[in-house]
Amino acid sequence: MSKTDVLCVGSATLDHFLTIDRSISSIKLGDKVLVSSLEMHSGGGATNAGAALAKLGVRVKILTKLGNDHAATIVKKELHRYGLTNLARTSSKKSTDVSTIISSTKEKDRVIYVHKGASLDLTEHDFTKSDLNVRWIYLATLLGKSFQTAKKIAAYAQQKEINLLFNPSLYLAKQGIAILNPVLRATTILVLNKEEAQALLKSTAPTPLLLQKLHHLGPKTVIITDGSRKLYAYAAGTIYSLLPPNVKIVHTAGAGDAFTAGFLAGIIKKYSLEDALRLGQVNSTAVIQDIGAKSKLVSEREAQKMIKKYNIKVYKNR
Repeated sequence: MSKTDVLCVGSATLDHFLTIDRSISSIKLGDKVLVSSLEMHSGGGATNAGAALAKLGVRVKILTKLGNDHAATIVKKELHRYGLTNLARTSSKKSTDVSTIISSTKEKDRVIYVHKGASLDLTEHDFTKSDLNVRWIYLATLLGKSFQTAKKIAAYAQQKEINLLFNPSLYLAKQGIAILNPVLRATTILVLNKEEAQALLKSTAPTPLLLQKLHHLGPKTVIITDGSRKLYAYAAGTIYSLLPPNVKIVHTAGAGDAFTAGFLAGIIKKYSLEDALRLGQVNSTAVIQDIGAKSKLVSEREAQKMIKKYNIKVYKNR
């Protein structure tokens, strides 16, 4: 049996967090805007999930394509901090993915600029089939040529009966069922936010109905999050709901990855589905109280204290 619980497959980015002291909507073309603070942290679906899982005591490796540049050096340094090994055998000739997140202290909104580079370059030559022989594959968003590789990974998981968690972004969800169907059929757990679920199904139906429609596409368990509003999950004929605790939000970058990784850690550690939802929620709640997708990730012990502190309730509706 593999010594690795989870292989996280997806992108790695260098995130630049810029904060400005004026409203974003007030900025006009040609303006020169002073930035009040600047921070850099690694991000991306594969590294965020990998770090969160490792912090919770799960044995994890990642598969992500980096460039051969300074951004990659910073990302690798943060991966080392979490004891994460990247299995990708080659570097891309493209630059490492970079994002710039501009947030305003005057309004609760942000603008995100994303450059996709190396993450578009993941191929079958970057790993071996033995690298995929793990208990779980966590498949985050991959686009372009890399999505074709993602489909092959999903097909292998289905063939070998390896559990697959799929966490597509809005980019992927907008491509629709026909494009994502090969991955959805192989998916054990599907996690999206409400906007992504609506885009994938091209429907504004109530969330419980969205859950069941997504379940019919193949996933055994479906979770739809909705920011600070109630999240819903569907598994084995039961709908679960949870209202996130009310906390001061500093930044939401990485919140979805923290929730999803926390939930998966709970499942791997044989928590009940309700307790796995709680574990995911407190991990996300911790992350949104600071800047950086990895800055406030919690250990399992810290998570249990937070669950008691916030008295998080999960409701079931058969």
